Amino acid sequence: MRCPFCNSEDTKVVDSRSFMEGFSIKRRRECIKCEKRFTTYEKVEETPLYIVKKDNRREKFDRNKLLNGLIRATIKRSISREDLDTFVLEIEKCIQNSLKNEISSRELGELVMEKLLEVDEVAYVRFVSVYKEFDDIKSFIELVEKISSRKGE
Repeated sequence: MRCPFCNSEDTKVVDSRSFMEGFSIKRRRECIKCEKRFTTYEKVEETPLYIVKKDNRREKFDRNKLLNGLIRATIKRSISREDLDTFVLEIEKCIQNSLKNEISSRELGELVMEKLLEVDEVAYVRFVSVYKEFDDIKSFIELVEKISSRKGE
């Protein structure tokens, strides 16, 4: 592993820990040359997943795009970055477990919305409002009423 500070390839692992509920390994490394420490993450390389867009273009699944959308939806909510990383990983696993190497953007959005509703209702409303392109207050009210009636069941 190359040191991000001095570019030396002479580094050693100081500590290794399971990360994101065992889906990844977090390694603390130290550069032998400059003695600075840095963190690396290791995970199994999986079969690439593709998203089929509305216009039928195929785009490689980019977990960072999903993560950034979730970060925006969860601003000022009590959801940690590690929880969001785990959330995205669970979405990826769900898609891979379906044994398909591609999923429509609509199916992905529905999957994220379903799981996000279980995590945080406010983040869910934020995500849905962007995903479904709400352009009026009536759409928000209908969504909130739907969530409220669901809780009453």
